[in-house]
Amino acid sequence: MNRYQRSNFLAFIFFIFFTCSAYASSEIDSLLLRLEQTMNDREVFDLEKNNKIKQLKSLLEKKGNNKDQVYFINDQIIDEYLTYTLDSALHYLNSNIKISKALNSIGLIHQSNIKMADIMASTGRAFEAYDILMKINKLKLNNELLIEYYKALIKVFNEVSFYSTLSDNYLKYYSKVEAYTDSLVPYLNPESDDYLAIQEKKYRDDRHLLECKKINTQRLSKTKIGNRHYSLITFERSLLYQLEENEEMRMKYLILSAISDIQSSVKDNASLTELALILNKRGDVDRAHEYIKFSFADATFFNSELRFKVISEILPVIKEAYELRNEKQRKKLRALLFIISALLILLLISIFFINRQLLTLRQTQKELKKINDQLNALNQDLAESNKKLNHINDQLSESNHVKEHYIGNFLSICSNYIDKMDRMNKIVNKKIANRKVEELFAETKSKKLIDQEVKEFYENFDDTFLHIFPNFVQELNALLLADEQIQLKSEERLNTELRVFALIKLGIIDSSTIAKLLRYSVNTIYNYRVKIKNKAKGDRDSFEQQVTLIGVSKK
Repeated sequence: MNRYQRSNFLAFIFFIFFTCSAYASSEIDSLLLRLEQTMNDREVFDLEKNNKIKQLKSLLEKKGNNKDQVYFINDQIIDEYLTYTLDSALHYLNSNIKISKALNSIGLIHQSNIKMADIMASTGRAFEAYDILMKINKLKLNNELLIEYYKALIKVFNEVSFYSTLSDNYLKYYSKVEAYTDSLVPYLNPESDDYLAIQEKKYRDDRHLLECKKINTQRLSKTKIGNRHYSLITFERSLLYQLEENEEMRMKYLILSAISDIQSSVKDNASLTELALILNKRGDVDRAHEYIKFSFADATFFNSELRFKVISEILPVIKEAYELRNEKQRKKLRALLFIISALLILLLISIFFINRQLLTLRQTQKELKKINDQLNALNQDLAESNKKLNHINDQLSESNHVKEHYIGNFLSICSNYIDKMDRMNKIVNKKIANRKVEELFAETKSKKLIDQEVKEFYENFDDTFLHIFPNFVQELNALLLADEQIQLKSEERLNTELRVFALIKLGIIDSSTIAKLLRYSVNTIYNYRVKIKNKAKGDRDSFEQQVTLIGVSKK
């Protein structure tokens, strides 16, 4: 591969990289909007959840239910409350424990106790959960309950090891996780999600991320957004991308997990909290603040001490960043108000001095005309010299006329601006006096006034620029290929592309400055510049330099 080929290959790689980055960023923005819409619809999803629970509770009110039937209905209610509100789940679970004892059913007693231990472990009460499980004789459990028993023990020691501050304790507790996992695996169907989840975690812990991702994709294909299972799998997917340090993809799956949590009314969730932390680090303080408040409200509703504690530690950090950002914005607003006031004073002073300069200029013109008349009378014999002098006088007169024209335009624009400010001030005072604040807010919120001012600015700019450089369009087109020349519409004097290069002709070459003047994004201005340079008849690199020479005398 020669040097030229290597250069092209590297350029291609960079193009692919930036294209993928731009796509990923666009996808994240779209998913964030979808998440926020889902957050706005939280009450709708919660209403569906409450209606489902209400229907189950209505079954309890039917006459003739025996204890077995009540136990079964309670179990379904517990499953609905399990990630929705902890206190209610515990209430119905305690009720089932009493019913199972009344029925003297060892199987139902064990089932209820295992479920109680699972809940205890999930809410930060791992040692209470362990005590419950240790009272169960596992030899009396059928295969289905034995699976749940081992899963509860794994959850207990996962929680204990995760929150262990000493490395020795962590290794001790995590060895228990591995031991109970080894005991569980023989009872699982290799096609079951429990089995696949164990394999995925093993690959993740061993940093075999490709195999881990394949299993996660397999699990994800068996579920859909809007249920707790989907939320867990996508959260685990985000852990993969965290290990790969791929923040964009990590955000994507945290967002999907958070959307699924809200749609399934899961209040005991972690995805939105993690997402808030990432957004806060990236400087998107507004979103981070809204998301952590939302998570805090969910944790309060669910009433889990563990989740409440985790969010309570994060909330002050994001809140402090949010308040600091707001204070900076207030300071910036005050500074801008001061600058605008100062500029207004400078504008009035400038108008005063320009008016004085105009009077002086007119007086000078009168004196020059008088001197020219005297010179014409004294130099009748010097015809050639007289012609040259007349030519110089004509040029000076034309220059003065141009100055008068543009000074007059400037004064007119300034005067109109002051009149508009005065009219706006009167309208604002009148509406405030009449307490029509909402009407005033609606009027000031409208972009119609700004759009009209921008249109008037373009018209003044086009008129002024073409007055100085009447042949600018023709001379610019002369620099372009014959089939790529700019064609104006019948009502146009200049279009956006021509205005960009008109400003370059005036010496304004910085894209950000041009973008501010023409009220476009820097990206758009950069694209216009590249687009026109690509149509150049000659050297693209010297095209803008040639534009600056338009209208310059070739003598």
